[in-house]
Amino acid sequence: MIDSELSNAKKLLWLVCHTKPRCEKKFSALMKAERFEHYLPLMESVRKYAKQTKKFTKPLFPGYVFACVPAEQKARIYQMDLLARSITVTDVAGFLRQIEDVKAIVASGFELSLMPLLAKGRRVKVSGGPLHGLEGYVDNPHDPRGVIISVDVLRQGLLVHVPLENLTVLP
Repeated sequence: MIDSELSNAKKLLWLVCHTKPRCEKKFSALMKAERFEHYLPLMESVRKYAKQTKKFTKPLFPGYVFACVPAEQKARIYQMDLLARSITVTDVAGFLRQIEDVKAIVASGFELSLMPLLAKGRRVKVSGGPLHGLEGYVDNPHDPRGVIISVDVLRQGLLVHVPLENLTVLP
């Protein structure tokens, strides 16, 4: 690589762009118009209504678009007020490897769904159903539907099987 090419390559930033709600496709269009390299992984979704079925694409990672921009032009990604924030990727090689994996999975056509990474002891909150609002801990990350709701005064816990879609990971 020539020195000038190397210095240009060092000025590119890979960013994880956190968009405002439901703005991923608009932000992707902005990146395309600016000719910035970007990736918005999409998956096909099917919704059944009373008498019809609709197919549409939706973001695989709701609220996120991956973009590569020149450092001196980073301010341009905020021009249309579509972003909440951007996070600079520090391990670019690892990030690009994972993005290639995501591209291969999306291109495979296999059915997929987003799963939070859950570890034993991770705090979660029930976000739907009859237990809405309860907080507990993940019992077994291999079966993350099991959540322990603690009763501290008795030093006991209740293991409850909660559907994964009703769990929100707490910080």
